[in-house]
Amino acid sequence: MARLARPPGRWDDYVLFCAGKWWDGNRGAEHNLVDNLVEHVPVVWVDPPLSLLSPRRFPELARSLEGPRFRLIRPNLAHLTPVVPPGMRRPGMVALTELLVRRLIRRAINKLGHEPNTHVLALDLDLFDLDRPAKRVLYATDDFTAGAGSRGVSENQSRRNEERIAEKVDLVVAISPELVETWRRVGCRAELVPNGCEARRLATVDAAPEPDDVDLSRPIVGFVGHITERIDLGLVEAVADRGLSVLLVGPHQITFDPARLEPLLARPNVVWVGSKTSAELPSYLRMMDVGITPYADSEFNRASMPLKTLEYLAAGRPAVSTDLPSARWLDTDLIFLASGPGEFADATERAIAGAHDVDLVARRRAFAAGHDWSKRAEQFAAVLRDLTDPAPSS
Repeated sequence: MARLARPPGRWDDYVLFCAGKWWDGNRGAEHNLVDNLVEHVPVVWVDPPLSLLSPRRFPELARSLEGPRFRLIRPNLAHLTPVVPPGMRRPGMVALTELLVRRLIRRAINKLGHEPNTHVLALDLDLFDLDRPAKRVLYATDDFTAGAGSRGVSENQSRRNEERIAEKVDLVVAISPELVETWRRVGCRAELVPNGCEARRLATVDAAPEPDDVDLSRPIVGFVGHITERIDLGLVEAVADRGLSVLLVGPHQITFDPARLEPLLARPNVVWVGSKTSAELPSYLRMMDVGITPYADSEFNRASMPLKTLEYLAAGRPAVSTDLPSARWLDTDLIFLASGPGEFADATERAIAGAHDVDLVARRRAFAAGHDWSKRAEQFAAVLRDLTDPAPSS
């Protein structure tokens, strides 16, 4: 591995976190969790395997290939970029990819001079090293098998990967009650640590500058997130049919045909601003009167816990969501649950009626603060401590 050096700092007690997302890619749940987890324990973040050609498809990843492959991002947080030849995720190449990445991880651990206490895996590659003492934890953020098609792999391949991993883990930490039950059914010990939100940062959206690419009349119904097969565009169309302005913020997935959006975007009351950075998000949330989570009723979605629902509440906005198990688990009247286009549009209109009620705005932000990522990281750290240093039996 080129330009491998030991990052400064103390590394005799740390978590090895094999992420499902690249550190320099779009920020998501794993980034937010680890940003806060380092307040409790040092973390080595390991990117998914990356090739020298990857920046052609994802330009933001060019930064990961500049400078040392193993470096310190800030105190208590190191970043390893495992570089492999192109095409290493193709069928038939997975075992070799896993072998190469495990070797690169081993070289990094040797540089640190200490084994990790815990090895956390947040992707469907088996990167566990059975010859080492670390406790093995799967961080289950999605139903990998139900979402296999969107990742370009077969359900059978994804299921085999899950079965291999299930045989090796000491614990599954899952982000939704549905995923907890899924892993318990296959005999794994599983604990719930749900997704959270950046409550402190989003509480100040009303002071953010207004964006210059949104020209819509009030009230504005907003959606933040990736436009994928997970989204039921019929629910969004039903909202637009009521004459309400609709603002869509986020990229469309590469496998999603943008032509499917054309009928919706042809409406004068609908604007799509495309992908925006995390730093830009508060400006767009400021423009919204209501936030929506219009997920389709699918096995994959039922196992999810969308970040956006809590983000809307953190911004003080009412949230309207399809009737997902995770939304019910949150157990609050601040989220309007609905099924079907007509019911979803009705719920959105009801949400608008109390959108700017001062007491409701305060309640939404207070509720979201209880689900801040700092609290989720505290839960996660406690689960890992219980696993690595269980209390003596009485």
